[in-house]
Amino acid sequence: MLLPLPTPVEMATWDRETIETIGIPGVTLMESAAREAVAVLLEEYGEDNGSMPLAECDPLAGREIFCFAGSGNNGGDAFAMARHLADLGADVTVFHTRPKKSYRGEARAHLILAHKLGIPLRHLDGVDLNGLPQPDIIIDGLLGTGFSGELRPDALALVRTMNRLGRRAFVLSIDIPSGLSGLTGLPQPEAVVADATATFQAAKLGLALPGAARFAGAVHVRSIGIPARVMADHPARHQCITSGIMRRIPAPDPAMHKGGAGHVLVVGGSPGLTGAPRLAAMGALRSGAGLVTVACPGGLAESVRGGVADIMTLPLGTGSQWSPELMKILLDQLDRFDAVVIGPGLGRDVKTVDFLKTFVAKCPSRTVLDADALFCLARFPEAIPGLPDTTVLTPHPGEMARFLDVSTEKIQAARIDIARSFAETNRAVLVLKGAGTLVADRECVRLSPFSEPNLAVGGSGDVLSGIIASLMARGLPPALAASLGVYWHGMAGRLLGEDFPARGNLASEIADMLPRAAKEFTTC
Repeated sequence: MLLPLPTPVEMATWDRETIETIGIPGVTLMESAAREAVAVLLEEYGEDNGSMPLAECDPLAGREIFCFAGSGNNGGDAFAMARHLADLGADVTVFHTRPKKSYRGEARAHLILAHKLGIPLRHLDGVDLNGLPQPDIIIDGLLGTGFSGELRPDALALVRTMNRLGRRAFVLSIDIPSGLSGLTGLPQPEAVVADATATFQAAKLGLALPGAARFAGAVHVRSIGIPARVMADHPARHQCITSGIMRRIPAPDPAMHKGGAGHVLVVGGSPGLTGAPRLAAMGALRSGAGLVTVACPGGLAESVRGGVADIMTLPLGTGSQWSPELMKILLDQLDRFDAVVIGPGLGRDVKTVDFLKTFVAKCPSRTVLDADALFCLARFPEAIPGLPDTTVLTPHPGEMARFLDVSTEKIQAARIDIARSFAETNRAVLVLKGAGTLVADRECVRLSPFSEPNLAVGGSGDVLSGIIASLMARGLPPALAASLGVYWHGMAGRLLGEDFPARGNLASEIADMLPRAAKEFTTC
């Protein structure tokens, strides 16, 4: 359901505890990493280069392979890989960045083994990078997840060389493409563009972020023997939401009735913005809510319903504007509902802000604040720390920027840090939308694996808020409801990409795709 995404520091802790506390030698872990990386190469290169099936022909026999070995453990992995690649019939050369005598520890041990087997080892200090011949395969073992800062000129030159040769060669990166930050997934300022990446024990946080995709290629996560106890004793603060979370969709009960499937209230709608609460209502209904009611100014009730007989309305007063007086009417009704969405199409005028202030002061349990509710909330952010832990906030980057009074660009440049910091200082669950949506609470930050262009349409967020409220209405805790809702919404977007490959789908079709998305999972 959730996979760990360790930071470079957390991964280093796992390695250290495994070696020093458990007693598994580092040289053994390095040997395991090398074997797993070779297995990934056989799998990927055997499929992609058009060679004969493995059973009939070894795809590496006679291939020219350049292994670039850095000064750290990634270099040691490259030395170890070179032995196995040579045994498979490849013509292997290792280009190393340090003099052979200066390598230490596990990396030196594997360098010595490669040397004993007669594998060519060339110190890059004396190599004309522009004069290198064209290899068939490149092994990128230059820099690992411990790399930080910006590439030094010599490392930058090597990255550029690998990328130049990589245009006509298959490139496999060990653990992470060199030059890519293991924390942010961004190039510093350039990175190796790999066809595949073999990463060990768990995908590093940077590899899972959207910016890493064009560098990492096909990411393979392979176990190298880090004990589960070590990972449990030192848990990663970030996790990736996986398809297993779909098992947490509440199962239908043959004897259930509509009241037992949750009653969601959507509070929203204003002149010109009556479609937004309807989309939130459809998101709730299509994700399984038994009943959905939209509360809105009485003069807008028919427009909000929009001819959809499945949606009930709760008209408040007779006008078309929000005011604190309408809150008095709404308060008498709140006990009827299992979860509330407030914000879609709510509007942004002064009276609406006053209405929201009154609502937040009485904020009921299991509430999703979305869209215009977030815009209004940014006018009095001092209320945010007081929101209960049964509240879910669903800002897009612009709305998050208003909360913190910073630029949207700053939010996008540090999404994970900002989400974690918010969760540490507030009780509410945060859903920071965008490519690789984040779900943060005080426990951890969860990352959606989806970056779907078909979700980038007006009203998509309204549908998501309805899904989350529907799941909370059926008893799921807020963080779980938010994580499941984000994944389900993302899966619907991916399926829409099959039917609308050039986009063009509507937000209402995201809602309509939700049952199929659930079926795709349960029947696969």
